[in-house]
Amino acid sequence: MTGVRPSSLGSVADQRLDLSQLGDELAELVAKISDELTDIRRDLHAHPELGRQETRTTAVIHERLAAAGLTPTVLPGGSGVVCDIGHGDRTVALRADIDALPIDDEKEAVEYRSTVPGVCHACGHDVHTAILIGVGVVLAQLVQRQEFDGRVRLIFQPAEESMPGGAIDVIEAGVLDGVDRILALHCDPRQDVGGIGVRIGPITGSSDHVRVVLNSDGGHTARPHLTGDLVYALAKIVTDVPSILSRRVDPRAGLSVVWGTVRAGGAANAIPQNGEIAGTVRSLDARVWENAEAVVSRAVNDVAVAYGVDVTVDYTRGVPPVINDAASVRLIESVARTLLGDGRVETVEQSLGGEDFAWYLAHVPGALFRLGVQVPGTHDGGDLHQGTFDVDERAIDVGVRLLTAVALLDLDQARR
Repeated sequence: MTGVRPSSLGSVADQRLDLSQLGDELAELVAKISDELTDIRRDLHAHPELGRQETRTTAVIHERLAAAGLTPTVLPGGSGVVCDIGHGDRTVALRADIDALPIDDEKEAVEYRSTVPGVCHACGHDVHTAILIGVGVVLAQLVQRQEFDGRVRLIFQPAEESMPGGAIDVIEAGVLDGVDRILALHCDPRQDVGGIGVRIGPITGSSDHVRVVLNSDGGHTARPHLTGDLVYALAKIVTDVPSILSRRVDPRAGLSVVWGTVRAGGAANAIPQNGEIAGTVRSLDARVWENAEAVVSRAVNDVAVAYGVDVTVDYTRGVPPVINDAASVRLIESVARTLLGDGRVETVEQSLGGEDFAWYLAHVPGALFRLGVQVPGTHDGGDLHQGTFDVDERAIDVGVRLLTAVALLDLDQARR
């Protein structure tokens, strides 16, 4: 007999996965490690590491998976882990990102507050990591009892918050070789714990970085007509470029430039010789993203030329939108409706947030879904990329059960 063990199947004749019974079994297995996974999450939260520096995090992952009887491998860069569980012709990959953000942890009343100044798990990657560790521990028990056929590949990816992101490193290391489908989740602080958000097609936006540097001769503020008024030119670029883009690109593409830094000058009565602004460029449309660099650069230059300043545009391409495969989304929905209930599955809007999971989907089909982490009835957990961000840790158990069941359902459907 192949597939998940008979206790989780329907009739022996059709050997179909019984999701309801599997859900009960997974709940029992996950309950046994729930406290441990919470402790792991809190440990990672207290000891965050930035992209491509996640050596301690990597050691925690490697140690726990090895203790479960698995054979994890550290990725070539020294951070990140890949681990195969099971054997068979089909491989489904599950990905978690493991890096933190260069943000101060502003939570005061929690014992797991970051111990690293200026670094914080403000995007939930500590939760993602704890969940995938839990999936590995559960699957290790199942495969030891020969309860499923096929291979599940766990990918603990470094540097998701970096640009270029760690997904590119993982792909170049050959980790996607032989993978038939890849799946991931992401914490959603706007959705209650116990629920998920799904979407067929694009679920995130593209995300690039742009830096604009201006130079001029500088001069006295009493005589701006004798020099390039650099601060005024910067201000015009800040305000006019977003407006210009709305007239040069189909507004349905949602091309957006938002500035995050402005630096120039040091004296109120002196026009500085140099200054810079930097921000992000985002789009809802993959085709518009392909041409965004040229469009934004031209708009910046068109504004700057009127003010007699020299301009340099430093544009860094980041990630395209994450475009979910329809079959993968239906797979996730099927599992979630059975394990969580119909009312716990929500179709969500596309976000302008960037996610380098998009690079995996350029190679194999798959999907990213949103995991509710908000304490029901509250709205005080903070938003993503804020130092106040926190989660309802019951989401860890939910994530483990969902990812494990989705992987097993994928393998079960593929063999029939």
